[in-house]
Amino acid sequence: MRPRRFAFLERAAEMFDLPVDAVAGLTRLELVGDGELRVENHKGILAYGTEEIHISGGVYLIKVAGQELELRAMTGFELLITGKISQITLA
Repeated sequence: MRPRRFAFLERAAEMFDLPVDAVAGLTRLELVGDGELRVENHKGILAYGTEEIHISGGVYLIKVAGQELELRAMTGFELLITGKISQITLA
């Protein structure tokens, strides 16, 4: 069963024909092949290295593992990570 707040946001998103993740402020991940990851609605970088990057997703931690990882772009809203991405873990 979904929390009441989320159910309300789902209905509001549906009413205004908007994506639920955007209305609820949820983190959105978009993986393109194994070489590019876009993270929207992030809460900041917690750890950064060429083999692992940790990102705060609010209620969970996103761990990106791979080789030659690089943070190509970062705004308050979106991150762009490139390299050879081998694993994405939510904790």
